[in-house]
Amino acid sequence: MKNRVITISREFGSGGRTIGKRVAEALGIPCYDNELLLKIAQESGFHEAYVQEAGEYAPGGLLTNLFSHRDSIPNNADYLWRIQYKIISELAEEGPCVIVGRCADYILRDKADCLKVFIHADLAFRAKRIVQVYGERAESPEQRIREKDKRRAAYHRFYTDMKWGHAQNYDLTLNSGTLGIDRCVEIIKGLY
Repeated sequence: MKNRVITISREFGSGGRTIGKRVAEALGIPCYDNELLLKIAQESGFHEAYVQEAGEYAPGGLLTNLFSHRDSIPNNADYLWRIQYKIISELAEEGPCVIVGRCADYILRDKADCLKVFIHADLAFRAKRIVQVYGERAESPEQRIREKDKRRAAYHRFYTDMKWGHAQNYDLTLNSGTLGIDRCVEIIKGLY
C-alpha cells in the first residue's frame, strides 16, 4: 500500500516550511526539509550549502538549455537531481511524512498517496515575514523574494516540465497571507 505523503511547495517567505513542520508535528509524522538537504549532501559528497544553492538553479545557462538535451551533458546539478529523486522516493516508501520543496510533488506523483500543496501569499506579506523571521534587510526584501521565486520556478520547470505554482499542478493552494499560518496548518491536517 502506498504511504500518505504531504508535499509542500511554496513561494519564498510564504511560511510553507513552517506550515509543513507544524503539520508534521500535529500528525506525528516526520518532516523533511533541511534533513533532506543533509541526506543529499551525505550521499553526493557535496557540501550542504552547495546542495541547497544548486537545488534552486536550473543547470547551465540559456544557451546550454536551448542547444543541448539535459541528458547529453551531465553536470553536478543533474547528479544531485538523481540523488534527490532517489532519496525522496525512499522516504515516501519508508512511511507517511511531509516533504517541503525539492520537486517532491512531481517525484512522488505516481509513487505515493500524495497530497500536493502549494503555499503562496502576496508580496507585502512575504516581504514583512522575511524581514521578521529570517532577519532580511528591510530595504529590499521584495527583490530577494523575486529572485528566489524566479530560481525556484526555473528549477522546477527544468526538471518537471511543469509550471511551478500553477494551481492545476496541485491538489490544494493556500494563501497564507489571507488565511494565516495556523489556519493553513489546520486545513492541511484536516485533509490528511
